[in-house]
Amino acid sequence: MADKNPEKGYVALLGWSLGAIDAAERFDRRYVVVAPDWAEPYCQEHGIPYVPWNFERLNDRSMEIAEKLKAMGVDAAIPLFEETVEWAGAINAVIQGNPRLHGQAILFRDKALMKRRAQLGGIRVGIFEEAHDRGDIIRFLKRVNQTLLKLDGDPNDPIHIKAFDKAGCLGHRVVRTADDIDAIPDDEFPVLMESHLDGWEFAVEAWIHNGKVQFLNISEYVTLGYSVFVPASPELEAWRPRVEQEIEKLIKTFDIENGFIHPEYFVTSDGTMYFGEVAYRPPGFKVFELLERAYGFNAYQGLIVCFDPKSTDEEVAAFFPEEVVDATGYAGCFGVYPRQRVVSDLAIPEETENHPYFESHELTAPLESKVTKRTAFGTHWGLVYFVGDDPGTMRDLLKRQEELDFYV
Repeated sequence: MADKNPEKGYVALLGWSLGAIDAAERFDRRYVVVAPDWAEPYCQEHGIPYVPWNFERLNDRSMEIAEKLKAMGVDAAIPLFEETVEWAGAINAVIQGNPRLHGQAILFRDKALMKRRAQLGGIRVGIFEEAHDRGDIIRFLKRVNQTLLKLDGDPNDPIHIKAFDKAGCLGHRVVRTADDIDAIPDDEFPVLMESHLDGWEFAVEAWIHNGKVQFLNISEYVTLGYSVFVPASPELEAWRPRVEQEIEKLIKTFDIENGFIHPEYFVTSDGTMYFGEVAYRPPGFKVFELLERAYGFNAYQGLIVCFDPKSTDEEVAAFFPEEVVDATGYAGCFGVYPRQRVVSDLAIPEETENHPYFESHELTAPLESKVTKRTAFGTHWGLVYFVGDDPGTMRDLLKRQEELDFYV
């Protein structure tokens, strides 16, 4: 455990993440973990500072956690998951005396409000609407395809259906036909509908302090929902000046002073850049761990530095490496999903295990033989990690994994 500096900020980590806790333990800031009751025995056993809180409970006692953290002297609350973003906004509004922070967090949580705010800031987005039932989706699908001058009998251009307030690919469906619409369960409504954008989709991770970007990573998706690597290939990195301009627009539009954002963008074949969405918490697919493997800095400690209002500009600048230049290689991962409906064993393919870029995996033997049918983009069964020095080889390797069976 690192010595804690009382002159620096005291942060609250909202949600349970062993990676974040380990990073905080080894850093010079005081911290406290805010997590559900089930975390208490582990925290007591390992001497982890802990405050119990049920994030799913919303009632007239919800202010208690903000008041408790303020009384403890906490300077900033850091959301680790999508479900704690709004809580962090509400808590920071209280402990930092800035009510606007709660409204800002709601914009980050509600994808429809988020896109409207982006439009108001002059950020280019696709066509989008809210749907409260299947009829709304049918009408939107027809209107989008009429706009594209489709004739009767032509296949529909797809639209995308997304949950308002879930992370990443959760609840994300691609809809082309009435059958696709019928397959959406009633309990998923209301949803956000978006037109399809053909182009190169990628993500950005930006650490911000005093309204300025301190480190900006571009994460290259090989296949959305399956694979990603960092830093991006030279072809995608060529877009960095445009990406930086778009991130500056986001900071201004959403009035971000300190923290971290994780937006997604599309670049179309004519060079137009579209905003997809933005999250105010760490990305999925262990991108923080990939960044540490590629650059050597701890991205969770970067969160703490940027959220801490007591961090100096000099300290923040000294913490982060230089983008791309300081990377020692490319780090990527592939999310495994069984390709068969019935499986009995975990079997890492020989060509994967013997590839010089293969580093490790976190797959476990199947607990049951029947594989649940994948709805929407589904949830992977675990990640396989690769590290190497050529982005083209990395991209091809990650794409190849989609054709291999890890569960047989």
